[in-house]
Amino acid sequence: MDEMITDYITGKTVRNAGPEASRQLVEKWLVEKKGYEKSDIRVDEPLTVQFKGQDYVSSVDLIVWCGNRPFMAVICVAGSIGSYEREILSAARLVHSYQVPFAVSTDARDAVIMDTLSGKTVGKGLEALPDKPKAVEMSKTLEYEKLDDRRREREMIIFRSFNLERVNV
Repeated sequence: MDEMITDYITGKTVRNAGPEASRQLVEKWLVEKKGYEKSDIRVDEPLTVQFKGQDYVSSVDLIVWCGNRPFMAVICVAGSIGSYEREILSAARLVHSYQVPFAVSTDARDAVIMDTLSGKTVGKGLEALPDKPKAVEMSKTLEYEKLDDRRREREMIIFRSFNLERVNV
């Protein structure tokens, strides 16, 4: 039987399985080292995509908010962070009606930060994650663009393909 732990952000009891240990470390890092409030971070943000006419229900590990808008979508993994870059990029493009500006793949020891609009890597390492004051400043000039319907459809297929193994983990 899996060990149960208390989620740092929500206070809910969760199974300590798979990437959960990484997520707990990242949550603490964001609050204690980067200055975000727990209320700035949403855990398991729902994400439903359509695939062949069916709903595919999943979630994004963490969405870090800056003011009244999402700033970073984060996937916490137990394996190679590079293997999850495309998944979190798609999630950041789909989780809201507009694209979340940054997509982050992390194992709590390292991180890859990508600009969601371009898909390009803009930082590496946990230290490269913007702290809250920097995020507030950056958010003043960020573009929150919608995906066109055709591209949205393609991103849903990509997200489902990469995310399939994570559902019900």
